[in-house]
Amino acid sequence: MHERAPDVGHRFHDDFQGLENWTTDTDVLDELAQLGIAPTFEHTAMRETVLFDADGREYGYRSSKPLYYLVRRGAGRGTLDAALKHQAVTAGVDLRFNDETRQLPNGGIVAEGPHGSDVIAVGYVFETDARDGAYAALSDDLAPSGYAYLLVTNGRGTIASCMFADFHREREYLQRTVDFFRTHVGFDMRDPRRFGGTGNFRPFRTARRGNLLFAGEAAGFQDALWGFGMRYAMVSGHLAGGALLAGGPEAYDGLWKSRFAGLMRAGLVNRLVLERVGPLAYGIIARRLARTPDPRGWLGRRYRPSWITRALYPFAARASRWPRDGRLCVEEGCDCTWCRCTHAQAPVL
Repeated sequence: MHERAPDVGHRFHDDFQGLENWTTDTDVLDELAQLGIAPTFEHTAMRETVLFDADGREYGYRSSKPLYYLVRRGAGRGTLDAALKHQAVTAGVDLRFNDETRQLPNGGIVAEGPHGSDVIAVGYVFETDARDGAYAALSDDLAPSGYAYLLVTNGRGTIASCMFADFHREREYLQRTVDFFRTHVGFDMRDPRRFGGTGNFRPFRTARRGNLLFAGEAAGFQDALWGFGMRYAMVSGHLAGGALLAGGPEAYDGLWKSRFAGLMRAGLVNRLVLERVGPLAYGIIARRLARTPDPRGWLGRRYRPSWITRALYPFAARASRWPRDGRLCVEEGCDCTWCRCTHAQAPVL
């Protein structure tokens, strides 16, 4: 494995992120176990969340099964990244740090993260005496077309604005987010450390270029509605590895499309509806989640492929901001990990 940074997790800052657990009936930790990934990273099952709508009204909801698992990202002890590194070393993987590789003429898996900024998150990680809890807010005043969140567990906290538009005003939205949660939740913030990150959800017709297989956000595998992508990244990496080991890289597209192409289409349709309906949709989501006896099931059904998503997907794709080519590269024989022959891209599954 070639890694440009001196260690794993350098994109992240010890911040909490959510490993989603609603798009399949199978628990995500069970699915990872089937891939050979043990949950040796610190993780907290989250069954309860408090959600605020655009008017600041509070809705609480609880699920009998975990909605998601809180994990930390970065190079430190207990993070997801450090645990995966340890498991890889134990399995005999040759990890080569400070080793940027721009071309793979013999093929391989490209998993170098996002190549665009469809969504950004800006926030703080901090120490706190606040009680454990998960809070989110759907408001364009805090996070345009996205959501703001406050996550606290075991004396650590992460607060952030996850925005899908108006990126140049990120400092203003972050300050509004801090002020909002201080007013509505109340928490102390010691030793705050600012962080930021980008996300990319641009699915191509194919995630393969010859013997190069693209996984995770390098292939645009991320939920277009809420931005969750860790599960897609690990599953797609496993599928790509299996295809290469079996000597059939051409099978990779069929594998990832069978597993989550329908989920990604639904996510893009959900994003279209959310942006078109705006604050009214935020209130509907908050009320539905609070009223349903099964929030996990309700969220999961929003991602199930259906005749509605199939009918609306072409409109969602046309309404997107992406160019229309639909290929990872237009130059025959290109072996760049990130094509430098052209930057033409487009989302068509």
